[in-house]
Amino acid sequence: MTVKYRSVLREKMVTVREVKSTDKKLINDIVTIHLNTFTGFFLTFMGRGFLNQMYRSYCDHGESGLLVAENNGKTVGFLAYSGNFSGLYKFMIKTRLILFGWYSVGAFFRRPSAFMRIIKAFMKPSEVKRKEKYVELSSIGVDPTIKSKGVGSRLIDELKKIVDFNKFAYITLETDAVDNDGAIHFYEKNGFVQERMFETHEGRKMYEYRFA
Repeated sequence: MTVKYRSVLREKMVTVREVKSTDKKLINDIVTIHLNTFTGFFLTFMGRGFLNQMYRSYCDHGESGLLVAENNGKTVGFLAYSGNFSGLYKFMIKTRLILFGWYSVGAFFRRPSAFMRIIKAFMKPSEVKRKEKYVELSSIGVDPTIKSKGVGSRLIDELKKIVDFNKFAYITLETDAVDNDGAIHFYEKNGFVQERMFETHEGRKMYEYRFA
């Protein structure tokens, strides 16, 4: 389903649509936005090849998806989500373990501790299993050159339309609790409510937000 919006980006039409894993150039554009947006983050450290396989997995997994925002043919933002986060990670391991391993070799040599980070990342979905069904907004990024133009909000609006709230209790996301005022304001502006604060194994303070 494609939803069209009148954008403030030079008054041209912005479209939001689902991405297929066969859209290789589009996924490569999404990875580029990720690399430019999430500088210093662990997944960014894992490199382009790793991210490419990760976002393709969102496309291929039946209970997950990848949205892209385009403006006049240019990729300007993306959003990755899953209605079965644990199942998504099992799917990644089952279908792309060798590829993830191959693209991780360089990162492991640069930082040996990356191995344990990856293991913990793949174990995390099993640790947060809940009785209710929910959708995880796991990644959202906008081209840094056009931030604060409404693209992120449009992506979230489309996700809200996709989610069947008769089936899922809420949409959830996690974001840094410290030095992250911009993202926190963005999520709250889009209707997300803070559920809790928690600390990761690495001592990183995080907020969980929900939209219901």
